[in-house]
Amino acid sequence: MPINIVSSYRPSASPFMRTCALAVLTLLATVLAGLGSAHASEAAAMPALARLHGQEIEQLSIKAPDAQGTLVFENGSRADMEGWSAVIGAFVAPAQQYQLTQQSAPGSAKAWSLFAYDRPGIGRSEATERPRDGRQIVADLRELLQQQGHKPPYVLVGHSLGGLYMQLFARQYPSEVKGLVLVDSLYPGIIKKPEDFPLYTRWAKAVFMSRMAAREIDAIHATGEAVLALPWSAQIPVTRLVNVPKGAGAIAVDFGVVNADEATIARVRALYPGAKTVVLDSDHQIQKANPEAVVQAIQEMMISAR
Repeated sequence: MPINIVSSYRPSASPFMRTCALAVLTLLATVLAGLGSAHASEAAAMPALARLHGQEIEQLSIKAPDAQGTLVFENGSRADMEGWSAVIGAFVAPAQQYQLTQQSAPGSAKAWSLFAYDRPGIGRSEATERPRDGRQIVADLRELLQQQGHKPPYVLVGHSLGGLYMQLFARQYPSEVKGLVLVDSLYPGIIKKPEDFPLYTRWAKAVFMSRMAAREIDAIHATGEAVLALPWSAQIPVTRLVNVPKGAGAIAVDFGVVNADEATIARVRALYPGAKTVVLDSDHQIQKANPEAVVQAIQEMMISAR
């Protein structure tokens, strides 16, 4: 089962994106994530601001009456929720039209509610002095879900670093999670401790990343340790979407921050026995490059969760 543990880019990417990616992508995903079109979701719903511990947090919260559960989206490093727009657009209208559907076909399946947001320091979300490790991020997300009235069960969808956070959420609160969709996710143990980063990588992080993003990067190893410290519930289905570009010009980079030894790779592959793995010829931003694959994975998870 292939698991891609370093980021890959095609030569078609812009020179600026490639330059930034080479400096910081393997620190966690991508510097320029979240620049995609939001037309699909904006046509049906607009993000709003909520307050959490004194900070304004931008979020998209759509509640279907008597919903079967909630789809929860978690962004990668420095990415905003607009990066999910092509995916979210496939689910926004069904959630909003649930009442009409039930009136015309009372026996039809219940819709799912939907929640996406930007972590502090991204989009319109204000920065925070609160910790930026996975435990705090999961706690804040869960509090936002409760604040917005989104009750479990949840289908968790996480991209890159967001996938690592969703793994922690599922392990901390297994009774609340009906499924886990990991989109070119980061896994525990892949990224080294920040003090072991090469000097040039630390420089790139300081130059290209905001303080909020850098603090999340510095907590990645500890977040992975927190994931591994908790048991995994085999009752939670998992789908892993993995980017393995076939183009000869794809560039793999790690800049000294990735643990690519055989033991680490074997541990990652063994994390979720029975998980469905979908290998794509894409790039790291699968939700933008191949949104239909992400939509299909989520739809299959919704069906299995009934």
